[in-house]
Order: sequence, then structure tokens, then C-alpha cells
Amino acid sequence: MALTTRRRALTTLGAAFAGTVALPAADALAGERKHRPRPLWRAHAHNDYEHPRPLLDALDHRFGSVEADIYLVGDQLLVAHDPVDLDPARTLESLYLDPLAARVRAHHGSVYRGYRKPLQLLIDIKTEGSSTYLELDRHLRRHKRLFTTYAHGRVLPGPVTAVISGDRAARTPMEAQTVRRAFYDGRLADLGTPAPASFVPLISDNWTLNFTWAGVGAFPDAERQKLRGIVEAAHSRGQKVRFWATPDVAGPARDALWAELLAAGVDHLNTDDLAGLEVFLDAHR
Repeated sequence: MALTTRRRALTTLGAAFAGTVALPAADALAGERKHRPRPLWRAHAHNDYEHPRPLLDALDHRFGSVEADIYLVGDQLLVAHDPVDLDPARTLESLYLDPLAARVRAHHGSVYRGYRKPLQLLIDIKTEGSSTYLELDRHLRRHKRLFTTYAHGRVLPGPVTAVISGDRAARTPMEAQTVRRAFYDGRLADLGTPAPASFVPLISDNWTLNFTWAGVGAFPDAERQKLRGIVEAAHSRGQKVRFWATPDVAGPARDALWAELLAAGVDHLNTDDLAGLEVFLDAHR
């Protein structure tokens, strides 16, 4: 009888001690997320590959979207801004696809540990769009569990969502696919067309071709209304909005324009200045 009582006491003590040093898995994850800085989903790393550590620098600054320009050279997809910069060692696979796959494996299914929202990988095609996309599709299919997939009318979320920008000829082979691991980056001309968000989830355009304001002085009311109308129209269809060619020199003008983009609900702020946008977004939560 004494032995049974002692065992019960030890069991009770062990349970109490375990409760003080270990949390259930869900509680541990919640606690970890509470103390970890949140990803900055609206931060887009323009020309990400020009940073010292492509992809990794953007992830260290918690960016939710990164951009890689690609050239088709033989059967390789090389990452560079201009043809003169092409380097056989700098492939889409080595700089982005393989590191993302390894990170997702290490983080048990997500790019940012504990956050299931996909990272956006914007792939800007610099060579002829149709042939480059078909080769890109072959590369993406090597990482089947990595990418958000469109399959027979359904969108199946994955850790990374690939969005294809650049040469417009990529659209034709993409639209012909019943299964694809990439989506199309639309333009303002695509807003309100029959193309659904399951094909065109993102509307991107050149700021300077649509607005005159560059952050100096007051934002003209007509342009503010135009901007908000664009965002509302896109969001009503489940699409996100991004502008490139926005001011990117640190200072009041850039901050003013970024503030207006946030206020209007623009989904991605474009920058080459990773630290600058990180500081700005942390201050404007």
C-alpha cells in the first residue's frame, strides 16, 4: 500500500514538474510566435538578387515577397538584371528554389516558422516569354510540395507562391495549363477583365505612368481617389496590388508616398532598401 501511494505521489510530482518546464506543442508554438517579429508581408524586395545574399537578406529583414529576373540560357534559368551580368553559377535553382525548399523542410512546411501564409516569389522573365516559361515550369515541377498550385479549377496553397512577370508571351502557355505551379502578374489593363484571381492574383504597374505625385507636397485629391479606386477594384476580385518605379531614395518624399500606399491598402511596397522598408513598416503597424 505504501509503495502504491509513493508511486502516485511521484507521478503527481512528475506531472506538475513537466508542466513547469514543457508546454504542449500548440502552446509552445504560440509562445514562440509571440516573441518572434512578424513577417512583413507587404514588403517586396525589388531586384532581390542584387543584394549580397540573394533571398537570405530579404528573409532576414522579414520580407513577404522577393523578385528574381531570369534569362533562359540553354536549359538553365540564370538570374541577373542585364545580359552582361549572366553567371552560370547564379541560377534560379541555386539562389532561390533550393534554399527555399531547404528552409521549408527545416520549418516544417513554411518559409517563416509558425506562419502558414505563402511567401511570394515574383519571377520576371527577361527572355522570350513562352519558351522561358515552359522551361521554368519544368523547374518548378521538381519542387511539387513547395509551390501554391492551380489544379483543375482549384488553388491549393503552398509555402511559396510563384508569380510570373516580365515578357507577356508567357501568358499563352500558362492559360493553356489545367495544372500549373505559377500565376500571372497582371497590369492595370487586366483589372476588371474576365481573367480571375486564380490566374491573375496580382496587379502590378509603373507608378510614374499612372501618377504624377512623387511624394513632394500634397498628394492631389484626384490621384488619391484614383489610387484607392484601383485598390478597391482589385480587392473586390481577390487580387493584390503592387507598383514599381516608386521613389526609393531615403527621405521624407519616399516616406510620404509609402504612407499613402499603406493608407490606400496597396498590398506590396517595392524597394531595394531592405532595412529602410523594414524600419518604416515596423513604425507604421
